[in-house]
Parts: sequence; structure tokens; C-alpha cells
Amino acid sequence: MGDAAVAQANATVDIVHEIATILDTGLSKEEVAIIIALIENGVNPQALAEVVKQLKREAAALRAQHQAGQAQEASA
Repeated sequence: MGDAAVAQANATVDIVHEIATILDTGLSKEEVAIIIALIENGVNPQALAEVVKQLKREAAALRAQHQAGQAQEASA
């Protein structure tokens, strides 16, 4: 990939990340870059969106479970 192509790819990631931030998706720039690469390699965007949403739900549940466990340890 040439310098111009790399610069264009970085600009695209920056723009999409800015949009993701405005929409409060919680996606990092690295996650946006990975999602773009997956879509460019043929992954269905709708299916990918569902997977991302499910992973975020599961991560939130694990965080809540972890915090509940820490609260119980602190009160013991």
C-alpha cells in the first residue's frame, strides 16, 4: 500500500471513528478500523453489527458481575 493509500485509509478511519463517537457507539478507533477491514473483506455489515451489539451486552454483564463480586468481598 502506497503512502497516499495509507493516508486515505487513516483518514477514513478517523472520519468513521468521529461519526461513531457522535453516535455514542463506544467503539475505539482500533475497533472501527477492525470493523472497516472486516466489511472490506466481505463480512455482512448487518451481521457484524449484531455481533458487536451482543459482545457489548455480554461485556456489560461481565463487568456488572465482577463489580457485584467485588462489592460482596468488600462487605465481608
